Amino acid sequence: MTMGIKRRNPLLALLLLAAAQTSLAGPLRDKLQELRGERHNAETHVLRDLAYGSDPLQRLDVYLPDNPEHAPLLLMVHGGAWRIGDKGAAAVVDNKVKRWLPKGFIFVSINYRLLPDTAPQQQAEDVARALAFAQQQAASWGGDSSKIILLGHSAGAHLVSLLAADPARAQAFGAKAWLGTVALDSAALDVEQIMRRPHARFYDQAFGKSAEDWVAASPLKQLKKTATPLLIVCSSQRNDSCPPARGFVEQAQRLGIRAQLRPEDRSHQAINQELGLANDYTQAIEVFLAGLDSQVAQRLGIDPLIDTH
Repeated sequence: MTMGIKRRNPLLALLLLAAAQTSLAGPLRDKLQELRGERHNAETHVLRDLAYGSDPLQRLDVYLPDNPEHAPLLLMVHGGAWRIGDKGAAAVVDNKVKRWLPKGFIFVSINYRLLPDTAPQQQAEDVARALAFAQQQAASWGGDSSKIILLGHSAGAHLVSLLAADPARAQAFGAKAWLGTVALDSAALDVEQIMRRPHARFYDQAFGKSAEDWVAASPLKQLKKTATPLLIVCSSQRNDSCPPARGFVEQAQRLGIRAQLRPEDRSHQAINQELGLANDYTQAIEVFLAGLDSQVAQRLGIDPLIDTH
């Protein structure tokens, strides 16, 4: 792997080595990100840093397949404990782009405002704004605004689940209906329960001390019958992931919402990074996506009549 990188770009190899050995200083980190962007551009057409709001973090990248026409869109929300993370991170983008652009999908990866300046509920509003912007711009990218699917990992999974549980929250910021939502390993589906029990300190930093705010930030407590179809992926290697995910899915199903649980024997990181690789996990996600729309199914080469419930 390293030898292949070295032959293609010796400077990138040197920077990757430095990154592995030290924390990157500003100029070195910026150069690495620049080279990473050149790598993506060599493989596909990318529209970078499109503004969906006035804040510098309210930006998104659009990865376009060759000659897109009425393409479905996957909109990805990164994780990072509501405090860190970046739309261009390799684990967020690379395998997903390699998998789904050749199948004719547009892939959108967003940034959003972060703690300590912006609380999770307002971060969810940023996701809603990004979704509305993508719907408005989809046709100009060769996409179909009616065929958008939200994906999120970790904190990003919490944010997309919050919008999916009550789509009116997104509609208040101009978003229209979307096909469905895939939440990748969020342990924060019942924030109120987390906060009433012993918990990690970073939850206090995210959700504060108000019980009213805990309820408002809990996807479980916000579930409405209007919720989008949902696939909840949880890591069976974690004690705090699958139990709340199971409770969330069961409550959604009682409300008549189409919801599925997918336990994965993978780490929290691998659930994000390995999505898009040729494995049973990626195929299971695609079966769910195919069940959302016949044209999505056609792009994936999956029979839409397969039972995806």
